[in-house]
Amino acid sequence: ARPPRRVDSHASAAPDMAPVRTIAVIIAMEAEAAPLVEHLKLVKARESPLPGPIPALVFSGDVHGAKVHVVTNGKSAAFGVDCVGTVPASLTAYGICLALKPDILVNAGTAGGFKAMGGAIGDVYLASAFKNHDRRIPIPGFDTYAIGAVDAFPTPALRAAMGFKDGVVSTGNSLDAPEVDLASLKANDASVKEMEAAGIAHTAELFGVPFVAVKAITDIVDGDQPTADEFMENLGAAAKALQGAVPKVIEFVAGKELSAL
Repeated sequence: ARPPRRVDSHASAAPDMAPVRTIAVIIAMEAEAAPLVEHLKLVKARESPLPGPIPALVFSGDVHGAKVHVVTNGKSAAFGVDCVGTVPASLTAYGICLALKPDILVNAGTAGGFKAMGGAIGDVYLASAFKNHDRRIPIPGFDTYAIGAVDAFPTPALRAAMGFKDGVVSTGNSLDAPEVDLASLKANDASVKEMEAAGIAHTAELFGVPFVAVKAITDIVDGDQPTADEFMENLGAAAKALQGAVPKVIEFVAGKELSAL
């Protein structure tokens, strides 16, 4: 994996020395975001500040001296459900980077874990890297492009302070995990399986925006219970876990220089 580049035009000459004043948190589903929005007492924007027809919802407020935006992907007008997956997440991240110009971008959400990697329901992970497990292009050069490995922004102090689990977050556009995906997940050394982070990482890298991800485990990929049932059963509890974890991350990050994270 490679570290994210800082190439954004709005960055200062010495971005690592500037204090973090704007934090954007991108969350796919409204049910995942609602407890956090309520806890932080954020206010929904009457009109989205994001460009174009992106259906994302933006909730904003001042938290620990920083401007915090929690952004969900919004609902599909055609199907009436949350816009999940890499395409909506990448579009939302693109709009965030253009319009809100965050000093750091955080992806918070629910995910699957693995017994084989020591994962359990309710665990919270701080991603070490991002990869794709459902993009298979067996042509030299395109094979590594398909995996698209990107390191999370280095945050050793944050990791030490939070005590979250550490691991690779692997992204695919399906909730289930057929054998071909399981093989890719194993090859990716994945501790977390979810549906957005690698797409957001790609966009954050284009803008040079530091990117981290906090994931709460709702289901065990290599367990015995059907994934969809286990996910729905534990969604509320995982959202509550995020409500506890993400404010701690915001409090730690706000006002610090990036190099101090």
